[in-house]
Amino acid sequence: MSVEKILELSKIKVNARIDAVDLIKVDSTLIQPPDWELLAKRIEREIWNYDGIVVTHGTDTMAYTASMISFMLRNPPIPIVLTGSMLPITEENSDAPLNLYTAFKFVELGVRGVYIAFNGKVMLGTRTSKIRSMSFDAFESINYPLVAKLTNGVINLLHIPRFYGEEFFSDIAYDPRVLVIKLIPGLSGDIIREAWRLGYRGIIIEGYGVGGIPYRNTDLLSVISELSSRMPIILTTQAIYNGVDLKRYKVGRIALEAGVISAGDMTKEATITKLMWILGHTKEVEKVKELMKKNIAGELTRAS
Repeated sequence: MSVEKILELSKIKVNARIDAVDLIKVDSTLIQPPDWELLAKRIEREIWNYDGIVVTHGTDTMAYTASMISFMLRNPPIPIVLTGSMLPITEENSDAPLNLYTAFKFVELGVRGVYIAFNGKVMLGTRTSKIRSMSFDAFESINYPLVAKLTNGVINLLHIPRFYGEEFFSDIAYDPRVLVIKLIPGLSGDIIREAWRLGYRGIIIEGYGVGGIPYRNTDLLSVISELSSRMPIILTTQAIYNGVDLKRYKVGRIALEAGVISAGDMTKEATITKLMWILGHTKEVEKVKELMKKNIAGELTRAS
């Protein structure tokens, strides 16, 4: 569908020249890391030609894409805004017009960075998660303030993210060999050993609460201790908000002693894409640990 047709269906009037490119036409469930590379390279190629870039994207993997683009394209000089909809624009009562309008109005503010615009909210790309599967209010800003909000057709800037350098540059290297494991009662260390044998080079464990690794009636902790010097093992949490604090309880402190790296207050999407991005630059566990604890693109406030 052409950009003219999309604007016609959404009834949006924009006083600007808009060019459109059909880059990837797939259900967002089918998005893979090479697609992030393709998108990042195209944005890099066009970034000095426009005042802003709006990327329409399916919702299922939009937060992953926003996070990875944030790591690949650093200190962008213009706003790069991802948006989509829960209902296609061709369906009655679609949320696409609102989300597109929010994206366009935010671009007019000229606040540089990578963002997601959804349901009248604008959120930093590395701090956004999809937390509802059917509601129009599908995305939330996690452990970070909203950047802007649309009220009565007017976009109000609420927070300007801090950036860590003035010069734009691209850094697109990545290694997708990352496995995410959900911690459940009964999980053994065999899966960690097998992941290493199969060639995975980073493990992310989604733990309970503020974080910890069980050591009673399981070999999970001992296997992690054995392998954590050879590949990074990151611990995040099943909880959406607040993040991990491995210093709070004994199970967390023991995990730290075993070599586990805390995801701090990062989203799961940022944790995954950040580890992929880091592994594209180094496989040295201590260097990975150092970079995971560093705030690279606004993704991290607390690293404990």
